[in-house]
Amino acid sequence: MSTKLIFRILKSFFLIFFLSLLITGCTTWKIGASGQKKISGKTYVIIGASSGMGRGVAEQLGKYKANVVLAARRTDLLEEVAAIIRKSGGNAVVVTTDISKQEDLQRVRNAALKEFSKIDVWINMAGVTVMGRFWEVPMEDQMRVIDVNLKGFFYGSRTAVEQFIIQRKGILINVASAMSEIPLAYQTSYSATKSGIRSLDLALSQELRLNGYDKIKVVTIEPWAVDTPIWRHAANYTGVEPKMAMMDEPDKVVNAVLRKSLRPKKIVPVGAKAQAASFSANVFPRFSEWFGGNMSHKYQIETGPEVPDTQGSLYEPIPEGRGIDDGANERMKEHKMKEKKQGKIK
Repeated sequence: MSTKLIFRILKSFFLIFFLSLLITGCTTWKIGASGQKKISGKTYVIIGASSGMGRGVAEQLGKYKANVVLAARRTDLLEEVAAIIRKSGGNAVVVTTDISKQEDLQRVRNAALKEFSKIDVWINMAGVTVMGRFWEVPMEDQMRVIDVNLKGFFYGSRTAVEQFIIQRKGILINVASAMSEIPLAYQTSYSATKSGIRSLDLALSQELRLNGYDKIKVVTIEPWAVDTPIWRHAANYTGVEPKMAMMDEPDKVVNAVLRKSLRPKKIVPVGAKAQAASFSANVFPRFSEWFGGNMSHKYQIETGPEVPDTQGSLYEPIPEGRGIDDGANERMKEHKMKEKKQGKIK
């Protein structure tokens, strides 16, 4: 059997699998009236609330009349989100925070307890990334990704669990990635941190269970690539604009996070593509690695537009990328149309 025939068979299988997930999957459905009532009055901490999925979760919680503690580096944006929450009928507290600093996470905890006296759900959503060939990306940039995405999640998780043990209950939600299961080329440090988050959460869940803290739950959210400002904020040494194929809209992840804050589950691949990736990683690990690497090479190395190297928002926040989504899908379409007109692609 030829390689092309095998590839076609696998593509057909995954297409059928995608369609079945689209029909049966309910993780990304919006929360109904009964769920909204359960959220009302609960206290949520969101680390990484200034833009992207974190901002989306925060604004939705405001509509459901929750108490929301907003933490991120960009204070002006946190205040903007807080105003939206209050206008919607919720309560909000702003705490300027760098997740890579343990003392900042303790300040978040203290602010939540001072204002609302408890924490029901703690969500770690902050994240940075760097793209490029492993041997060309400055090592200090890769270590910064680890400081934020992995060490920061350790700090946040420890802070949350210490409070939950006092309360004897609570839900910790850590946002990882489909790359937790299928690491991708040119995002080495990011992939490593997301795999680390998955392992952290599973091990922590075991410890809580074995020590009698059954009412403390740990959830790992694993989205596919999402059209958020992370692409604009990325440190990048590939020579072309950061992007990925078939990016999901942020509302899928927002809905999944909110649903699992009510009905926690250990591992939550979000949407059909992430669920298919998770399935493939376990059933066809070598094929998944090959396919994922080739896809990453196409979008991270071969497909323009060309851009200069940048450290993005690794060390300091940047003003660009302030919304929930960021129009990366549209930019990709516009670039493709431009290249078609120029005759560069058919």
